[in-house]
Amino acid sequence: MKIKILIIMFLVSKIYAHSQKIPEDFGYRHLSFKYQNDPVDVIIISKKGEERIAKPLFFFCQGSLPQPVVKYDEKGLYGTLPFNEAPFLDEFHIVIIAKPFIPVIANVNKLGRDFMYFRDYENEIPPKGYIERNYLDYYVFRNNFILKQLFRERWVRNSKLLVAGHSEGSSVAAKMASLNKKITQLIYSGGNPFGRITSMLAQSKAENNEEATLDYWKTVVENANEVNYSGGDSFKATYSFSLPQRENLLGLKIPVLITYGDKDWAAPYNDLFQIEMIRDKKDNFTFVDYPDLEHNFFPLDENGKPDFDQYNWDKVAGDWLEWMKN
Repeated sequence: MKIKILIIMFLVSKIYAHSQKIPEDFGYRHLSFKYQNDPVDVIIISKKGEERIAKPLFFFCQGSLPQPVVKYDEKGLYGTLPFNEAPFLDEFHIVIIAKPFIPVIANVNKLGRDFMYFRDYENEIPPKGYIERNYLDYYVFRNNFILKQLFRERWVRNSKLLVAGHSEGSSVAAKMASLNKKITQLIYSGGNPFGRITSMLAQSKAENNEEATLDYWKTVVENANEVNYSGGDSFKATYSFSLPQRENLLGLKIPVLITYGDKDWAAPYNDLFQIEMIRDKKDNFTFVDYPDLEHNFFPLDENGKPDFDQYNWDKVAGDWLEWMKN
């Protein structure tokens, strides 16, 4: 009887293991590194058959959610990037680093809302390791460290290095570029040069709730290094991503592309930054705003909600590609 149970357990284990996908199942490379004794999972996307051909890197910084990089279900792969990456693969290898202590790959049926990974799904609380490391400087210094390791690879051409970031990732990308002289081009997308809290305040003013946001900000400032576990971003995360990247951007001499939807809460701040760049005669900045599109480049319906049926990310990415070429 015991032998029979063991055999059944072994077969179930094999079936379960077989059902778990790995990045290589989708044609990706998965590299593992250590940073400050933390495990770091790196996904490399290359053109099929050209994985070992020396090309520059296109390093993409993710947004704010604790999502696995690679997501799939029984029908196949979900979009790893918010846009079709194929046009970039002729020239680049694409690099994406997983969020700390978030699995690099997962079946979406095992994830929470918005494909987020939680240790406590009922209260929507991510793993402790993620919460403790989810702040600006951790990502900046970890990412630049990993780039240094990748530059040792023969399939990496380090004469050019493009870094792009959207939303929260824009702040990471901007500070990375201010510190890493290997970065030759920066795409700053859906960001706010004056910090996250200004976008939050703009939204709350439209909702007649600005006092609550200002009170929250006072609490954040008083507890700027506190890592709280109540779900959502910690005070440390909110404070770090609310630090303006304006000065870091101003100091850059490399080409910088700034893209944003003009219905984004951050749009007026990007407009203001553009005015400042014109006044300061900074000709290495290119600004592209997308009329009637929100933060993730969706149009708004008559109720002010994003119309997810109208997808514009491939258009935006196409503009990135044209800017890089020109």
